[in-house]
Amino acid sequence: METQITTEIKDRIGYITLNKPEKRNALNADMVADLKKALNKMAATDKAKVIVIRAAGKVFCSGADLASLQALQSNTYEENLQDSKSLKELFHLIYTLPKVVIAEIQGHALAGGCGLATVCDFSFSVPEAKFGYTEVRIGFVPAIVKVFLLRKIGEGKSKELLLGAELIEAEVAKDYGLINTVVEAENLASEVYDFAQKLINQNSGLAMGLTKQMIAEVQGMDLADGLEHAAKINAKARGTEDCQKGIAAFLNKEKITW
Repeated sequence: METQITTEIKDRIGYITLNKPEKRNALNADMVADLKKALNKMAATDKAKVIVIRAAGKVFCSGADLASLQALQSNTYEENLQDSKSLKELFHLIYTLPKVVIAEIQGHALAGGCGLATVCDFSFSVPEAKFGYTEVRIGFVPAIVKVFLLRKIGEGKSKELLLGAELIEAEVAKDYGLINTVVEAENLASEVYDFAQKLINQNSGLAMGLTKQMIAEVQGMDLADGLEHAAKINAKARGTEDCQKGIAAFLNKEKITW
């Protein structure tokens, strides 16, 4: 079957592009599977230090496609559970991947598409894009993304988005903490590129990966367990080649090349 995404690596940035603009880059089982496969490949190669998820066409991602929604009416519980677990795996993969993932949002990000933007580490959006979780309008539940959204923006704003089911403008999404940066369309790609290059050249990839994974892990721990885990990560980081290289360069007042 024809892949629903395209991939390329340029200047140590791994680009993953949703490539079904005629379907508004809607999520279906194949799209989710393709994304997981591409992310795992990007995670495994040293050629890509930072990953960018972007989309072709006018819409970033419109959520579940019509065929998937229709299938919900006839699927068994087991079939729906398998499909839900695949989406859960995608979101969890992005959230815990030991590389920074940036969303380059050139159009609307709705329902599951808004969820895709939510789980990325950084999100850059054009002003015209709208965001929202409209699932309850059709009797559905934004269940999986809710776990990540609560962590990201807290209960109050999450209730506004999930229960209110209203679409919000990009600037409001930024104020909520849902996305990071709003930039004009003609500058979107270059802003994302420049930011990715800053991360690539300024920071240790290993250190960013450990930091990101720890952010995901410690929030589910109590204080004592979280601090114990932090101490172990601290000790582990000290023994890495990156840390030794970085400290040596700092002490010798040399520029670090990552």
